Amino acid sequence: MKITRNPQRIRVRGFSLITAIFLLVVLAALGAFMVIFTGLQQSTVQADVLGVRAYYAARAGTEWALYRALDPDNTIAPGPAAFVACASASGTLNAMGGSLSPFTVVVACSAPTDYNEAGKTIRVFQITATACNNATCPAVSPSAGYVERQIVVTVAKCKDPTAAAPRYECGS
Repeated sequence: MKITRNPQRIRVRGFSLITAIFLLVVLAALGAFMVIFTGLQQSTVQADVLGVRAYYAARAGTEWALYRALDPDNTIAPGPAAFVACASASGTLNAMGGSLSPFTVVVACSAPTDYNEAGKTIRVFQITATACNNATCPAVSPSAGYVERQIVVTVAKCKDPTAAAPRYECGS
């Protein structure tokens, strides 16, 4: 008796092995993508937090300079119609504590402009505060992880030499 094989009944062998290898490669690629994506998301969140901290460090610098420019107690430049030249705010603040301690803040005040309105002297200050997480701010060649924020504030102060001490402020 002669055995003949039916050509339509040929068994396909190894097909499940190829499918399993394909699924393993796809799942490994998805896992690698998830690891990379999670790492990028984590570094983005860290950069965002550093940016917010730099903003608040710059804001602290502007508030310090504004206090000096406005001189609410008239102690920095006392006397009738006395003004601080430029709030003595040009310099570097690096003695901040807490989460702002790694930031350097450079505060600069442009030459103020004086205006005379009805015998009252109004001085306009422009204050710029730049905060960064580097020893020198702004950095000449920033490295990875470098963050910098800058705030510019313009404020006017009126002093009336005929007003009562100690503030010599202009009335309405």
